[in-house]
Amino acid sequence: MLKLRSLQKKKQEELQNNGSSSTKDRKLTPAQIRIEKDLKELDLPPTIKLQKVNDKEFLIIITPDEGFYQYGIFKFQILINNNFPIDCPKVKCLNKIYHPNIDLDGNICLNILREDWSPVLNLNTILVGLLFLFLEPNATDPLNKESANVLIRDKNLFKRYVLSSINGGSIDGVRYDYVLNR
Repeated sequence: MLKLRSLQKKKQEELQNNGSSSTKDRKLTPAQIRIEKDLKELDLPPTIKLQKVNDKEFLIIITPDEGFYQYGIFKFQILINNNFPIDCPKVKCLNKIYHPNIDLDGNICLNILREDWSPVLNLNTILVGLLFLFLEPNATDPLNKESANVLIRDKNLFKRYVLSSINGGSIDGVRYDYVLNR
């Protein structure tokens, strides 16, 4: 009987050692499973690039091919916590840009990243939503109220300000990042 227990204990230790050293056999969290599923289902236009930084951090590069922000290269960071998809990812713009829905700190006003978030939404939806902000800036729900007011009052002036800002220019004493794709 003593020998049997000793053999069982030895076998159990071997299983534990083998399990901890193998990355294949590690248990994935529900968030990791969902992230992998979302990545496999991505169907992005050529104007959106996704780079994986680590298991829960991604770099997004958006290069709009039309609209006010055409010719710009805009970078975003997406951080996903362990409670994804219950909690929405945290998204930040890494460039200082002149945009009604993106403030100077990189915070983004996009309804699916706030009150309209639902676990049925996926990473593809977020990425396309970010692209849409460049194609159709929303002046009715702004973070940057000054640029929203300019967009509402004078679209031509707004366009000039955007072109100046993506060239690294200053508007109202704020210097913006050079983000041109040329």
